[in-house]
Amino acid sequence: MARPERKREESELTEKLVHINRVAKVVKGGRRFGFAALVVVGDQRGRVGFGNGKAKEVPEAIRKATEAAKKNMIRVPLREGRTMHHDIAGRHGAGRVHVRSAVAGTGIIAGGPTRAVFEALGVQDVVAKSIGSSNPYNMVRATFDALKRQKSPRSVAAMRGKKVADIVARRGDVVVRSDDDSAVEE
Repeated sequence: MARPERKREESELTEKLVHINRVAKVVKGGRRFGFAALVVVGDQRGRVGFGNGKAKEVPEAIRKATEAAKKNMIRVPLREGRTMHHDIAGRHGAGRVHVRSAVAGTGIIAGGPTRAVFEALGVQDVVAKSIGSSNPYNMVRATFDALKRQKSPRSVAAMRGKKVADIVARRGDVVVRSDDDSAVEE
């Protein structure tokens, strides 16, 4: 019974082709071309993965990249299913990405490869800035580095052995700090 469930789950995934690179190898009879594809796959509900594939034909490279992306998917905690819980920075090689949560209605403000990751993830409101390398492979990996560091208030509370209400303070609430037992207005 698990097989039909798996097929249905895979059909709900959205695929975003981020980049295709054509490389040429010079041989005696001329040039031989090869293709490398970078693909991002997500279910638009908090799961996303990326993969790259190489082949002599473009469709085969895309197929390989898609299979690789489905194998290494990660789950990212989202606030209200539309944005990040907190601001975070990720890096890979010379590429750095700063990801900030945004208010409802902002949309996805991000460039090329980073935008594809957020669209596949299902984020609706986010601001991202890439700094350094504009290489799509490094930008995608830096974005994934940031997403892997994303923590939900529930996981932080569980790690500290506290309640979620103790971790998340709302504006206007009076928070009592345990170190000096004084009330602080936020």
